[in-house]
Amino acid sequence: MAKLFFKYGAMGSSKTANALMTRYNYIEKGKNVILVKPDIETRDGKRKIKSRIGLEADCILWSEFKKYDCESIKELDAVIVDEVQFLSEDDIDQLSNIVDEYHIPVFCYGLRIDFTSHLFPGSKRLMELADEIEELRTVCWCGNSANMNARIDENGNIVRKGQQVSMGANDKYISLCRKHYKEGKTRQ
Repeated sequence: MAKLFFKYGAMGSSKTANALMTRYNYIEKGKNVILVKPDIETRDGKRKIKSRIGLEADCILWSEFKKYDCESIKELDAVIVDEVQFLSEDDIDQLSNIVDEYHIPVFCYGLRIDFTSHLFPGSKRLMELADEIEELRTVCWCGNSANMNARIDENGNIVRKGQQVSMGANDKYISLCRKHYKEGKTRQ
């Protein structure tokens, strides 16, 4: 039975590495899988997905995938979407339609909450619709589970206001436990 999966975690929880490993597992079994990312995500190039540990693969953009016709979708064995938090609620509904109408599993990887601790619209919709939800874990500098995404300035101080989307990696974000996120403590 095909399912809509949402695998989320804070920054640095290996979401992209997991997406790329899932893709590899399908390819290794001779399956037709497609890797998709939102158009807004251009950190590693327009049509490339790359994990922090160096795994990478070519992908297509969401705007391209949305143009797939029914016959093209039917040929797929799985759809994998990285950085899914940047998709709209309507986009998530379309992904759920792929599962329900074509019986194709859809694996979504992304952040649950933004740097202000609020749900991204795409993530919120996935929390409402996903058949399976799994948290991929990482740790705070203190050793506790990190489930918060803190945006930091050039001095390592937490930024509490700003646009919801600001592309960056370790230079702009740090994963923290809720306690240290609330305290604004990014290091010992």
